[in-house]
Order: sequence, then C-alpha cells, then structure tokens
Amino acid sequence: MIGVWVVNLGGLVLIAGIAWWFWLSRPKAVRAGDERPIDILVEDGVYSPARIEVRSGQPVRLRFLRKDPSPCAEKVVFSDLDVSADLPIGRPKILSLPAIPPGEYEFTCQMRMYRGKLVARP
Repeated sequence: MIGVWVVNLGGLVLIAGIAWWFWLSRPKAVRAGDERPIDILVEDGVYSPARIEVRSGQPVRLRFLRKDPSPCAEKVVFSDLDVSADLPIGRPKILSLPAIPPGEYEFTCQMRMYRGKLVARP
C-alpha cells in the first residue's frame, strides 16, 4: 500500500516538474546595453540566454554559437520578423536584425523545439 502512494506521489512531482519547465518557468532576461552583439549559446536543447531585452527602434545584432550537433539546432527562425539563419557548429554566426517596433518576438529552431524570446521595449 505504501509503495502505491510513493509511486503516485513521484508521478505527481514529475508532472509538476514538467509543467513548470515547459509552461511556467521564465528565463532571466539579458538586456542589450550598447552596439556589441548579444551572445547566444545553442547547447543541450536550449538557447542561453533564452530571453533578451533590447531597445525598440534600433537595430539588433545577435551572435549565435552552436555547440549542439542536433539537426534541430542548425537553423534559428524569427518567424514574426521573417528572418532566419543557418548556424554552423562551433563557429559564431552574427545575425543582424533591423530596427524593430516594441513587442515580443519568439525565435525558435525550424522544428520549434528550441525557444527563445526577443523583447523590444521603448
């Protein structure tokens, strides 16, 4: 009887952890401060940092460094901005975005498994 409770409790904890990881967690934001590119590491199934805050109305330069050999990581897509780029393994790729209006812009891999957010604030 105790074993059933332990298994059920373990299952609930696992479900709560999965829900938090995929839907409730909010990554710490990195703020762009000057004209240097913002470094984004592509590794272990995530973009790091996954949330970037920039000033709206100014061009943005992002430098992606892909260490993940997964085929899913070979492209980054900003669908709302109609921008995408191939990411070579082990070499930085600078992506220049035009001045963007205020808002939140998701960036993902082509299969939408890796996710990040670019937040443009006035």
